[in-house]
Amino acid sequence: MKLSDYDFHLPKELIAQSPVVPRNNSRMLIVSDSYLNSHFNDFINLVNKDDLVVLNKSKVIPAYLEGTSNNRIITLNLHKSLGHNRWLCFAKKSKALKIGDVILFGQDLSAVICMKNFGELELEFQTNDDLYSQLETYGKMPLPPYIKNYNNQTEYDYQTVYAEDPGSVAAPTAGLHFTQEKIEELKQKATVRYLTLHVGAGTFLPVKTENIAEHKMHSEEFEISNELRERIIEAKSKGGRVIAVGTTSLRALESGFDSPGKKSTDIFITPGYKFKVVDMLLTNFHLPKSTLFMLVCAFSGYNKMKSAYEHAIKEKYRFFSYGDCCLLSRSNND
Repeated sequence: MKLSDYDFHLPKELIAQSPVVPRNNSRMLIVSDSYLNSHFNDFINLVNKDDLVVLNKSKVIPAYLEGTSNNRIITLNLHKSLGHNRWLCFAKKSKALKIGDVILFGQDLSAVICMKNFGELELEFQTNDDLYSQLETYGKMPLPPYIKNYNNQTEYDYQTVYAEDPGSVAAPTAGLHFTQEKIEELKQKATVRYLTLHVGAGTFLPVKTENIAEHKMHSEEFEISNELRERIIEAKSKGGRVIAVGTTSLRALESGFDSPGKKSTDIFITPGYKFKVVDMLLTNFHLPKSTLFMLVCAFSGYNKMKSAYEHAIKEKYRFFSYGDCCLLSRSNND
């Protein structure tokens, strides 16, 4: 299929600039054999006792930084950890920068440029403290460019209530609908387990090739425990469903179920992919021509998801990170 097959017109006013309050009051479109307008609060009522619900507990780090180098202001978005305080980042106004230059962010945080490639830099941070602690001091939440409102609530709004493992540079947004109370309610209905996939900016980079098979996904680090694998096998044996909260959870489960542990994935899921693990998916509404829209088309069927998005636009659902969600069943035609 071609990139243009995944395009659709989205009115700008449907791009959510802030979350609903409280966060669990968002709407939810249920997509199975038909479309049902519902609310996220109904999600728990749709979960059965033998089901396994899997959430991504990665924590968003303050990955947006402003620094100075040679009396120039440099803005950076960290997007991938290379380990040992080394990060790849996207940089603005970096044309004059050279390998070996130092960027100063504060009295006790700086970085040396180790590599430069068309607006992408590899940095080695210099600090006597834990880097994530320093980012909390000098960085800001890396909001997507379509969200214009950065305020005192952003650090709370753009983080799941169960976030634990720092490393993501974008939120696993399907989880933003949960409050701590809803998590506890969910645990009374079904088995709840966590994995970690650190979301990189590469997931959200635009696809630039009309032939989508030529698109190269950036890799992301994830970890699945042996215990989670056992719970998946147990749920399936009882006739329960594996319900992934977010495309990040789905990508990790499909990539790592056969061999748990720490690893990376660059899996690119498009129609024709044979799903091995996930039976249902709770996810937000995604951008036109994005890899995530391709993923949901692979999961529930291309024609069904195109129609579902047309329905969501007509019904004025709120799109993207702070928007509403949909609950998808896996297509029987996969």
